[in-house]
Amino acid sequence: MEEYQLKQRQSLPLEAKIILSRQRIKEWYEYYNGQVYVAFSGGKDSTVLLHIVRQLYPDVPAVFANTGLEFPEIYDFVKSIPNVTWLKPKMSFKMVLEKYGYPVVSKRVSMGLSRYRNTMSQEQRDLRLYGGICPSSGKRQFPTIPQKYHYLADAPFKCSEQCCTVMKKAPMHLYESATHRKPFIGTMATDGFLRHMSYLEHGCNAFDTTHPASTPLGFWTEDDIWEYIHTQNIPYSTIYDLGYKRTGCIYCMFGVQFDKGQNRFQILKKTHPKLYEYCMETLELRKVLDYMHIPYE
Repeated sequence: MEEYQLKQRQSLPLEAKIILSRQRIKEWYEYYNGQVYVAFSGGKDSTVLLHIVRQLYPDVPAVFANTGLEFPEIYDFVKSIPNVTWLKPKMSFKMVLEKYGYPVVSKRVSMGLSRYRNTMSQEQRDLRLYGGICPSSGKRQFPTIPQKYHYLADAPFKCSEQCCTVMKKAPMHLYESATHRKPFIGTMATDGFLRHMSYLEHGCNAFDTTHPASTPLGFWTEDDIWEYIHTQNIPYSTIYDLGYKRTGCIYCMFGVQFDKGQNRFQILKKTHPKLYEYCMETLELRKVLDYMHIPYE
């Protein structure tokens, strides 16, 4: 798909987007003979997705990855939804941090930082920072760590994108292997660079990937999500009424540098002081945020 085609879809009125999303859902459902499920986080995006899917196919199960990192309000909301399977990862978040490192800036940058740290060749390390011609392939390699984040390359803590893989993707893949169901996922191209590029490559229904997945809301925007919630009058988690814009893992630092006004940790201190204390002291996020010059008080 070309960039202009995505922009055209994103500019459609909500009514047209709903029709197109339903078409993609039907295609996915029929292709897999109903052996599908909705990856349900309890957040607003997957709530809208589940509502649309179950309007068409009421018996489609929802699957919730219970990472232990969700807000209490999310747990309460998920418990109120029928036909939800709860999954649990094999490692705790604390164990993931100790083994792999902290999720900082974005998945793309954290991945670059992790690979930089685990590359023994100084040539390869320089290529990851500055780009250039790869001596082994002869091809140009672009930097994997933007210059403004070079200071994190030698930070006194490890960085990694592995938390999402271990805490969410791995349990979901085990579920898929056991049930042979394929997922509907509520991600959108506006969620970040990697999801934007993935949508351009595969569109809504990625049939030909290692882990096939459908993203029927891929061309929606956050405004569309809220418009749907309000016009359809569907319940959503009360966590959004406390000032949170996102409701992923509580302690995730992806994108915190772009939070407007009070960031997620400053809000967390007011709304959930015990969780705030746990992440700052036990998980030691304080040292990471200090190093990145991000306020949290």
